[in-house]
Amino acid sequence: MPITGVLTFITERCMKKLDWYILKNFIFTFVYCIILFTVISVVVDISEKTDDFAKNNLSAKFVLTHYYAGFVPFIVSFLFPLFTFIAVIFFTSRLANRSEIIAMLASGTSFNRLLKPYIIGGILLAALLWIGNRTFVPRANEIRTDFESKYIPSLGQRSGNSNIYMRIDSVTYCGIRYYDTATKTGSGFFLDRLHGEQVVFNLRASSINWDGEQKKWKLTSVIERKVDSLGEEVKQDTVQRHDFNFSPDDLKRDEYVKNRLTTGELKRMVEMEKLRGSEGIKDLEVELYRRDATPVTVIILTLIGAILASRKIRGGSGIHLAAGFAIAALFILFDRFSTIFSVKGNLSPFIAAWLPNVIFAVVTWVLYRKAPK
Repeated sequence: MPITGVLTFITERCMKKLDWYILKNFIFTFVYCIILFTVISVVVDISEKTDDFAKNNLSAKFVLTHYYAGFVPFIVSFLFPLFTFIAVIFFTSRLANRSEIIAMLASGTSFNRLLKPYIIGGILLAALLWIGNRTFVPRANEIRTDFESKYIPSLGQRSGNSNIYMRIDSVTYCGIRYYDTATKTGSGFFLDRLHGEQVVFNLRASSINWDGEQKKWKLTSVIERKVDSLGEEVKQDTVQRHDFNFSPDDLKRDEYVKNRLTTGELKRMVEMEKLRGSEGIKDLEVELYRRDATPVTVIILTLIGAILASRKIRGGSGIHLAAGFAIAALFILFDRFSTIFSVKGNLSPFIAAWLPNVIFAVVTWVLYRKAPK
């Protein structure tokens, strides 16, 4: 075999070993960060909720299976990008301080080639988060929020909602003055059907209740009015049952609903709420788009961490971690601002979910251009 062929073979083998070396350090440090921060989060959460557990006479096994089985996936997914960022900063800074990065670059490895295992690791973790956010994390949130609503009053969801309005179809609108999600009963129900700009049918009921056996809504003290060119026709009934195209679950206006739904369920809910003309639809849309944007955030933060920490500087890991936390804080700040401008303003939910990624992708490019090669 020619000498050049031998050198090529050895170089390829070394490069593969280098990839595995960086990738294994990346994954190991990431898992270590997850375990460490999750344990800290659980301990802090237990200290805050011990009184609630004791007041309800809940056993440790019950709390673990009915609350922390949902809390742990929730906190992991919530801090997943931060875990990734800290892991990259931490182990890359150690490599730089031990002059391993310098040795890799001096051996002929390009900086682009050095970033390859980081990109692979970031994509793997991003795919894991993407799959989890679509199915597993919403199911975990369902476990967590159900427990909180029953046993932790300070965090439980509101049982009552006021002034609910929605569109049933293209010409029919309805509203409920007050609805209790716990008892599935409401008061002050009305329904209007339009023809052009004129109301041709009006229905009012003093109360509305969900009949679980017949899967229909039960109206009491009903007054119907039909209006046409000949005049007005009024009809009164003590009880009526109607099969409206909304269920008790659709009337739950709590902060947890978007977190409990899988991506498929959330898409269907967004479509239905758009049809009904419901308020608060932007909050659901931001959550829907963010489930695709957050995995990309993992890749971007991985690259930023690798570029920042690969330079050997005075202060070592401490300076790198400080810079990393500052960038993470800025990212969270941009994310919160974009969400608020979307929910409370006119910013598109799609732009609100992806804008922080776009901004920090530009930051990544600038840092890459200035990084020593």
